[in-house]
Amino acid sequence: MRYISTRGTAPALNFEETMLAGLARDGGLYVPEEIPTLSHDQIAAMAGQPYEEVAFTVMRPFIGDTFTDAEFRELIAAAYDSFGHDARAPLVQLGPNHFLLELFHGPTLAFKDFAKQLIGQMFQKALGRKGDRVTIVGATSGDTGSAAIEAFRGLDNVDVFILYPHGRVSEVQRRQMTTPIESNIHALALDGDFDDCQARLKDMFNDFEFRDRVKLAGVNSINWGRVLAQVVYYFSSAVSLGSPAREVSFTVPTGNFGDIFAGYIAKRMGLPIRDLVVATNQNDILDRCLRGQGYHKGRVHPSISPSMDIQVSSNFERALFDAYGRDGKAVAQLMGELAKGGFEVSQGAMQALQEHYKSGRASEAETSATITRALKHTGELLCPHSAIGVKVADEQREEAIPMITLATAHPAKFPDAVEAATGIRPDLPPRMADLFDRDERLTRVPNDLEALKVHILEGLSA
Repeated sequence: MRYISTRGTAPALNFEETMLAGLARDGGLYVPEEIPTLSHDQIAAMAGQPYEEVAFTVMRPFIGDTFTDAEFRELIAAAYDSFGHDARAPLVQLGPNHFLLELFHGPTLAFKDFAKQLIGQMFQKALGRKGDRVTIVGATSGDTGSAAIEAFRGLDNVDVFILYPHGRVSEVQRRQMTTPIESNIHALALDGDFDDCQARLKDMFNDFEFRDRVKLAGVNSINWGRVLAQVVYYFSSAVSLGSPAREVSFTVPTGNFGDIFAGYIAKRMGLPIRDLVVATNQNDILDRCLRGQGYHKGRVHPSISPSMDIQVSSNFERALFDAYGRDGKAVAQLMGELAKGGFEVSQGAMQALQEHYKSGRASEAETSATITRALKHTGELLCPHSAIGVKVADEQREEAIPMITLATAHPAKFPDAVEAATGIRPDLPPRMADLFDRDERLTRVPNDLEALKVHILEGLSA
């Protein structure tokens, strides 16, 4: 299995090289040269299997000879051992043919744990046998950072620096990033929004002298390993509802497009998915684009669903790459136009996108109303991101096709929004009950590449 860049000029890499590199040296994102497929019988055989066994079957074709079968099974088992539910990703019924996929039973209460816990295990294995060391720099709108920190805290061969937008994450999200005591963990509160964090991260990857000096690695959703691990729960949930003999649809609250792109990969692998529905908040650039209005950046409006307060969705580049017939030159041109403000999608590419993706949005008022209504009618307490998914799913779903909405975070991560909508302030799980009593450790940093590079170099030498 080889991986190629969405911009067409970086060398092809194997899985281990792709995982450790993160971003391609031409600025593009790595994707598989070919998408392996699973047969009807292979998918049907997943019924009743543990999540870890489904994970092995789905991901094994992508990793080549990076890990032996025995090694990979051990890594998967270790990754999900700390989850708080034996099913790992259980389904809950909300109504007739509408199901909620609970992805918040991991150690940081968000769907990012499914990928980050596994990537942490894979990094440790790969780096340990090479005797190598890397510097992980990540950008987060809230959940990615805490999941990365949880996965890599205390490891001997990894230093972690997480950029998050100062004042634009929930208190729970912030404290999950700023309270770990391990010396290899560094939380950086950047003066700006998430798009600024993401831009500075890409700047560091594109500064090859700095990148090579600190052995920079990335665990944002630009990392293919992140996307791959998220493909698994599309299979596990669909098979629980009768696939492959039965079609299913998915609605995914998303800002950076990685989670919904994982669904697209599942579909390409042979899972019978009818619709993949993108659900956005008031920062609705993806919804507008998929409705044919072009991809044009605007101002980020802070919301009660901060993990989706994004205008530059990195993984959308992967979707564009396929929509433009895997033409790296065309994608590079689009990304150049995006740096200047935005671009129009060609008619043919738009048709290709709309063959796979639908979309919808939810306002702040609609999000709160959905949280209120879900509690009243189902007894489920939704985080604001999951509520956006439920609202859009109710508008888009077909009566005869099961709809699975991804619940991306535990409601306790966003207690203020949930309490405002329901009068109930959700409690953190017992293992996190003392989160608000722990000391915080963070550094406020300017939105400046050179200052960030200096801080990281000083952190490495400390």
